[in-house]
Amino acid sequence: MGAPVDKFFEESMSESLRTCYLYLNQTSRSFAAVIQALDGELRHAVCIFYLVLRALDTVEDDMTIPLEKKVPMLNDFHTYLYQANWCFTESHEKDRQVLEDFPTISLEFRNLGQAYQDVISDICHRMGVGMAEFLEKKVGSMKEWDQYCHYVAGLVGIGLSQLFSASQLEDPEVGKDTELANSMGLFLQKTNIIRDYLEDIQVARAFWPQEAWSQFACRLEDLAEPDQLTSALSCLNLLVTDALRHVPDVITYLARLRNQSVFNFCAIPQVMAIATLSACYNNPQVFQGVVKIRKGQAVTLMMQATNMGAVQSIMAQYSQEMLQRVSLTDPSRDKTLFILGVIQERTLSQATLASRTAHLSPMYLSAAMILAALSWQYLSTTAGQPPGTADMQGH
Repeated sequence: MGAPVDKFFEESMSESLRTCYLYLNQTSRSFAAVIQALDGELRHAVCIFYLVLRALDTVEDDMTIPLEKKVPMLNDFHTYLYQANWCFTESHEKDRQVLEDFPTISLEFRNLGQAYQDVISDICHRMGVGMAEFLEKKVGSMKEWDQYCHYVAGLVGIGLSQLFSASQLEDPEVGKDTELANSMGLFLQKTNIIRDYLEDIQVARAFWPQEAWSQFACRLEDLAEPDQLTSALSCLNLLVTDALRHVPDVITYLARLRNQSVFNFCAIPQVMAIATLSACYNNPQVFQGVVKIRKGQAVTLMMQATNMGAVQSIMAQYSQEMLQRVSLTDPSRDKTLFILGVIQERTLSQATLASRTAHLSPMYLSAAMILAALSWQYLSTTAGQPPGTADMQGH
């Protein structure tokens, strides 16, 4: 279950908005609790944003929809927000309810303030066009990997940032700096793609870029062969190193945030991601099963990541762990050491290492504990969900 919507908000909500929160809790294994912890009207805007993208993602994921039907649907999806009766009843996906009852979601979308509507419609349009483009082509070059991750996750980061600024809980610059917001999404998405290698190739999905894996194997699935382990780890470490280059932007972005609920919402997935990336780095298990961070570790991270000093300390810790595991013979060694050095410099110089929970008010400590207790579904962020827009910031 997700966190309960507090009583004041529940009583003041329309029946259709209550239904939207029900769908949020049913479809979001990760973000229901943190979305519902957001302040004021922002929570409704982010809830609707999530459901609209979940509906779009459900269309993209549904392999039973023929391409000639799916491509125009993805391209036009943003227009359905203003068609009161539009719904789609032919999906076989588990989250098809958001398509079957899309009129409830689009009604609440049209009830949002115009600034929120403009952001959601624009991101939905750009994402649909990008998804349609990649339905018909594979992720080839590293540049295309960035582009694919931008469409399915970077745009989510940009949209969320614009919603934060539109709510006036954050400064206008948070929404305007699209490069930093894009990096927030790319770091999460690349981490998930790296972790989900085995799960994806087992269902014939390929998200690792060909430019990377073709240096080490003839086919992407060959990396799972036991006799290919050295090559597989070289490819893995190359991709982890590429993902790590977004971390300095993540630190800059988080340091700008002023609202506690927005900070928690943004910081928790990022610390989960660096912990997951550290667990994957140079780890043969990526090619043999599922790499997870432990439940206790995940809850600890969720409770700690409530201020900038703590986040920098966590980032420093996991970058140090990776530094200690860089192999002398790894082809990406120099690049890995360089980016980890940059991250260390950005975190250790500014982080207050004395105590990660220093300066936290008791109210936010208890809020963090409640959030952790209620957010067990958050742990699916560390355990095999397919890449996509499913979890707002790159999942």
